[in-house]
Amino acid sequence: MRVVHDPAGDGDDEGGRTVLATDVAVADDALAKLRGLRFRSSLPDGFALVFPFEGVGRRDIDMLFVRTPIDVLWLVEERVERVDRLRPWLGFGLAKADCVIELPPGVAADVSTGDRVFLEDDGE
Repeated sequence: MRVVHDPAGDGDDEGGRTVLATDVAVADDALAKLRGLRFRSSLPDGFALVFPFEGVGRRDIDMLFVRTPIDVLWLVEERVERVDRLRPWLGFGLAKADCVIELPPGVAADVSTGDRVFLEDDGE
């Protein structure tokens, strides 16, 4: 599985689609969502942690015990609602989303509100 950024949002490969992550972990239960990236001092290149939710709601991310900055994407139906860089230990973000994606710092530098970001099977 990989995380794909489609700035044009039309699914056309010619529109500048890029792969943001190829090593994707999914936090699909309450314990995994609570743990998140806590206690990690770094993130490998190509890594993403995806938090899927049932329906759209206000989703918060705190950085307590996270020792590295991260980029965070809040998505609603694969559209970016918010992009933020959160600081280690003290960072906090809140936005409406049905999916939140955490990435190494700098990976989401070219992602903007309204862009399409989605998970795609990488064919393995």
